[in-house]
Amino acid sequence: MGVSRRDFIKLSGGTVLVGTLGVNLDPAKAYAQELRIKNAKQTTTICPYCSVGCGLIVHAENGKVINAEGDPDHPISEGTLCSKGASMMQIVNNDTRVMKPLYREPGAAKWKEVEWDWALDRIARLVKDTRDRTFKTVEKGSVVNRTDGIAHVGSAALDNEECYLIQKLVRSWGLVYVEHQARI
Repeated sequence: MGVSRRDFIKLSGGTVLVGTLGVNLDPAKAYAQELRIKNAKQTTTICPYCSVGCGLIVHAENGKVINAEGDPDHPISEGTLCSKGASMMQIVNNDTRVMKPLYREPGAAKWKEVEWDWALDRIARLVKDTRDRTFKTVEKGSVVNRTDGIAHVGSAALDNEECYLIQKLVRSWGLVYVEHQARI
């Protein structure tokens, strides 16, 4: 029997159409209505583990992450994740997760919890003091806006706009040693 391409497509299309008409989709619809992510808020984000920058879809309900999976629309990972990225939900839902900054005084053996405001003020004060102490001077004694006492290492989990803003910030402080995780 001689079947042309056109006849083959007509036959296979008709077979698919007739085959799907008899399929009952009610059980699949009922299951989809019971999914745990049905009422969850969906957010896209980037995996923080390495410099690849895989895309994640995170579902949260009542402020708690209930599901994390690869983002199929992400241009880098196209929905795939490594084992660390697949365990992303365990970062947030972890009883041993550190939720407040820890500080260890010079010479102390133990860490203590401190408030965010105190920690950020201390970091800002130390950066400012180091910057002021290590400013470079030129031969004539005038101060230039450059310090060798502080360096900055960027993160590959940031997008281009965030990297641009951080670069502007640390350059305004006078840093000349600005590096990025992807180059190390």
